[in-house]
Amino acid sequence: MLPQSRSYFLRTLSTALLVAAALLGGCGEPETPEARVRAVIAAGERAAEDRDLSAILEHVSPSFRDAQGGGRDELAQYLRAYLVTHPTVHLLTRIDSVEFPYRDFARVRLTLGGVGREANGVGGLALDADVKEIALELVLEGDGWKVVRAEW
Repeated sequence: MLPQSRSYFLRTLSTALLVAAALLGGCGEPETPEARVRAVIAAGERAAEDRDLSAILEHVSPSFRDAQGGGRDELAQYLRAYLVTHPTVHLLTRIDSVEFPYRDFARVRLTLGGVGREANGVGGLALDADVKEIALELVLEGDGWKVVRAEW
């Protein structure tokens, strides 16, 4: 069932953008922790724009929680609904900071702009745009960085 209320839609959009933002990135030496975090973010951007839910979720920890207390399974449901209702997604991201308070823990602050084409079911199209300030927390799980917390 597709979301019916505007607040549900906005939460779904925000969550989709949040996860995509968690996965957007920049450049740097691949072996540095910051470059590896940025690479995870870049992979997420590609996955979101390709509308590949499983690729997005590869970068989300099983222990993920959003600011409202939602977990990874809820996030997957929100993203699935967003991807179904938006045949195209384009993201613009600026990473404002990457900090490492601990060797295996990163905090990322970024600004994410997203534009999606919303299918209205009548053959017409509507554009949907949003800009969010996002705070992410990532942990090193095994040999890869995973998003464990997101707030916007």
